[in-house]
Amino acid sequence: MSWHYEAPLASMRRVMEQVLNAPAHWAECPAFAELDMDTADAVLQEAARFASEVLQPLNGTGDLAGCTRAADGAVQTPPGFPAAYQAFVQGGWPALPCDPAWGGQGLPLLLDAAMREMLDACNHGWNMYPDLLHGAYETLKHHGSDELKARYLHKIASGEWLAAMALTEPQAGSDLGQLRTRAESQADGSLRVSGNKIFISGGDHDLTDNIVHLVLCRLPDAPPGTKGLSLALVPKVLPDGSRNAVHCDGIEKKMGIKASATCAMRYEGATGWLVGEPHRGLAAMFLMMNSARLHVGLQGLGHQEMAAQNAQRYAEERAQMGRPIAQHPAVRRSLQRLRTYTEAQRVLAYRAALALDLADHHRDDAVRTRERRFAALLTPVVKAFCTHHGFHGPAEALGIWGGYGYVHEYGIEQTVRDARIAMIYEGTNQIQAIDLAQRKLLADGGAAAGELLASLQAEVGDAPALNALLGEARSLLPRWLARGAGDTAFVLETADDLLHGLAFALLAWAVARLDAAGEAHTAVFAREGVPEGLMHWWRLRDALEL
Repeated sequence: MSWHYEAPLASMRRVMEQVLNAPAHWAECPAFAELDMDTADAVLQEAARFASEVLQPLNGTGDLAGCTRAADGAVQTPPGFPAAYQAFVQGGWPALPCDPAWGGQGLPLLLDAAMREMLDACNHGWNMYPDLLHGAYETLKHHGSDELKARYLHKIASGEWLAAMALTEPQAGSDLGQLRTRAESQADGSLRVSGNKIFISGGDHDLTDNIVHLVLCRLPDAPPGTKGLSLALVPKVLPDGSRNAVHCDGIEKKMGIKASATCAMRYEGATGWLVGEPHRGLAAMFLMMNSARLHVGLQGLGHQEMAAQNAQRYAEERAQMGRPIAQHPAVRRSLQRLRTYTEAQRVLAYRAALALDLADHHRDDAVRTRERRFAALLTPVVKAFCTHHGFHGPAEALGIWGGYGYVHEYGIEQTVRDARIAMIYEGTNQIQAIDLAQRKLLADGGAAAGELLASLQAEVGDAPALNALLGEARSLLPRWLARGAGDTAFVLETADDLLHGLAFALLAWAVARLDAAGEAHTAVFAREGVPEGLMHWWRLRDALEL
């Protein structure tokens, strides 16, 4: 049986239309007022065709070929990748959620999220190249000068030029305050940027003629720590057509996403321009990072979907002991768990994307404010929880293939390898938990979380197990907030359980809404997810009582 992908279009439509009631929300957003579900369906069908017919056949071969680097530092992507990217650009896909004023299609991020789930399911390594485009677009749109926007924004929105996010240095991973890359102001208003960066996805490649690097750096008068970071736009090719002093010194040989060029970059007095205010670069970069965090969560979701549907097909065809292994209780339970978790996380991830749409476009100021709070709350949960299960779900599914699962040609082993990185980059999952605890929950005294949980519990209906999980969350969260307000060590020690407990509470709502839309997940989630979710809340309760 071949490894292949069938886009879950019926599930996507059900989540958008019946669970999230997206068309009614779009009607309240002037930018989307003319959009209906049939039009959205047509977009998703074309995205599904591109993902399954163009990208998925390149996934295994790209993994085996990897990227290569020439003596001059130029990086070559696997065969077929440049042509696939040109087809992506010609189809208008990079511009899907961008402002029409900059050449975009002006469609909701919710549709973009569904498209990215499909791209990641079919070819995570390839999608690493365009996955940062929207974040770069948002950063430049909100913080770039008029001159920089005029020169670069349209080409980024269209995908004609790709972007790279240059943060990490050998001594500075999660601790960005240790960054040493320097920038010196020039008489013509430009900057000279010098320093070394590592783990730069798409730092060099052959998909586009130019690559726009957004580089965190320090000006000479910068204060120490993260408060002294500035953001510079440093292109591979300068406006006059000459090559900038941007060099790829090597590409990493990695466990997974081998088709993605992970580069060690050197900026040797490279010409750049300041984006935003001096020493305020991290605030500007957070627009790019938050966009990337939602996209990384969608990577986890895509891997779960790919694993779930292929495991189901294989289990129905593979016979052992006189019957398909899908009928064996242990295998059936694994398949049910994987499918339920995948469907419920799709609701959660799409709800975060919808929140971003409403925060930017709803006609009512109060709704925009509320959805901005919800989006901030949901982003670290989606990134950490979906990537955690994006690795552990396929890892469990691999066992359904038995020994065949360990063999490359069956597909699942690559999914497991590719999925692992998503728990690390764009802020490790532990960092996401700390961000949720300190910056999202403690910062507002739990107001946004309390409002969200109360509204969701009202939609759960008469489902005792699901209500018990939501009730535990609403009961223990105020106690955690009271203790955490004066005990930083307690916050850091319990942040991971807090994030996962909150995520399971949100999944309880998602499962109830899916069942109301005609699915049948409550029984499986009550057996699998509720005990797991309660375990995290009980750990918090025990910590509170120590």
